[in-house]
Amino acid sequence: MAKYDLDTIRHSSAHVMAQAIFRLFPKQNVQLGVGPTIDDGFYYDVDMEHKITEEDLKMIEKEMKKIIKEKLPIKRNVLSREEAIEYFQKTGQTLKVELIKELPEEEEISCYEQGEFTDLCRGPHVDNTSDIPPFFKLLHTAGAYWRGDSSRKMLQRVYATGLLTKDELKKHLNFLQEAKKRDHRKLGTELGLFIFDKSAPAMPFFTPRGSLIYHELIDFMRRIYPHYGYQEVITPQILDSELWHQSGHYENYKENMYFTDIDKREFAVKPMNCPTAMVIYKHSKFSYRDFPLRYADFGRIHRYEKSGTLAGLTRVRTFIQDDAHIFLDIDDIQDEIAKLIEMFTTVYDHFNFDDVKIALSTRPEKKVGDDSSWDKAEMALKEALDKSGKSYEINEGDGAFYGPKIDFVVSDAIRRRHQLGTIQLDFQLPERFDLNFTNKNGELERPVVIHRALLGSIERFFGLYLEHVAGAYPFWLSPIQAVLIPVNNENHLEFCKKLTEKLKKMNFRIHLDDRNESMGYKTRQTQKGKTPFMLVVGDREIESNSVSIRKYGERQSESITVSELEKMFLKLNEEKLPEKLRG
Repeated sequence: MAKYDLDTIRHSSAHVMAQAIFRLFPKQNVQLGVGPTIDDGFYYDVDMEHKITEEDLKMIEKEMKKIIKEKLPIKRNVLSREEAIEYFQKTGQTLKVELIKELPEEEEISCYEQGEFTDLCRGPHVDNTSDIPPFFKLLHTAGAYWRGDSSRKMLQRVYATGLLTKDELKKHLNFLQEAKKRDHRKLGTELGLFIFDKSAPAMPFFTPRGSLIYHELIDFMRRIYPHYGYQEVITPQILDSELWHQSGHYENYKENMYFTDIDKREFAVKPMNCPTAMVIYKHSKFSYRDFPLRYADFGRIHRYEKSGTLAGLTRVRTFIQDDAHIFLDIDDIQDEIAKLIEMFTTVYDHFNFDDVKIALSTRPEKKVGDDSSWDKAEMALKEALDKSGKSYEINEGDGAFYGPKIDFVVSDAIRRRHQLGTIQLDFQLPERFDLNFTNKNGELERPVVIHRALLGSIERFFGLYLEHVAGAYPFWLSPIQAVLIPVNNENHLEFCKKLTEKLKKMNFRIHLDDRNESMGYKTRQTQKGKTPFMLVVGDREIESNSVSIRKYGERQSESITVSELEKMFLKLNEEKLPEKLRG
């Protein structure tokens, strides 16, 4: 068994990295921020005038290995608050002084010393720099606001990874290279799907091709909704702040909301659809015979996210969810959860997410409602999961502020894990909005609400799925389903024009490449665009009313008749609906 766990080794490596930076840039007045471990490595935030380059990273890495070879003992020192402040003021580390002043009075303050370098840290650390395996790699730098506050100074965050063996490091670097190739921001630019502009920070602009994929994803959900009993509603985007007080969002979510004044009244841009579903329900009368009542809403929502947390499409400030709110009798919770789990499984299978983990997230510290209603809600979800036969884990304290939830986490093509769908049980909003229904005894009773998102944010799913398929969309979802290329325009263009027109009338998305370029160039461009099929027409194809077809990613072509092509495309387009739902 290893003497130290990986987290301790990485934590100690972060200190060695900071020490190396001090050594290499002695005249830069280097200020240290924080240097924690993360899922696949560690980082350190530094403040210095010099912008760290790729060459600098190599130098820092080399100096780190030198420090390891120096076999410096690592010593833990406990200081009083006054001693710690005095020491870091003396050494000019004002960011550390700020951290110390904000520590709880009862917290023990410790520093770790190795050679000439001392840093504020809770630990633990290895005993000697030589205990750190030399299997690490400095990856890149990024900007990071101090304390995640965009009004504070921008620091340089130096990212690194570290493993226990040379083989593990090699495998991880290969993984990172593959992940880099699949980065949705890179693919989105290469395939011309979306852009970002400083005029709307963290709010994506989708091009015609990207918009087509976006709407196909929404339409996919609309196609499956009738099979599961959903009705779609449309609700406003801007609502009086009184509604958000009533729902509890104003008190619990205000820092993530946008506000505006209209006619001397404060309004909020909705960060979620939940209260608007309550308003629709409130305006009608329902009995137990109407349940479960399932409202789906594709309303656009806006949330303020700190700039340091933003990441392409996966964390934006405006998005659409495949959102739904289900009103039901408390006795029907288990049956409804079972139907939802079956629905989620069907959809994730269709998108080839074949490894799905389920987690039950319980009450957070910041919550609304009493403990007895939370007990009831958590027990209902647990019993539903137990009854489903699905394995799951417990995420303590990770529920929404209004209720516990079931989270669905999928693995993508390179085995990264992503949280997608949620099923959230809510006893609070029906109480806050005084909702009721007539039960079997003719008495008024409070309904229960299930909040449900399957794909989640369409923007986020767009980015994740783009990476999952590495830009090679399935036929039904691809913005261009086939590129048709005449061998030469003089003899074959007319046939291609007529075929293009015919296929478009059948609602296939066909692009006719009639540029005066070589076949080799056109072939490379088609492959680069990751189009599902390339169709080529020459003399032989015209004579036999056929095309030479080549599937993306394959080297060989085959000849099929136009009639066979149409049947094949029609069959592929049936994948717009999961196989088990096709009638």
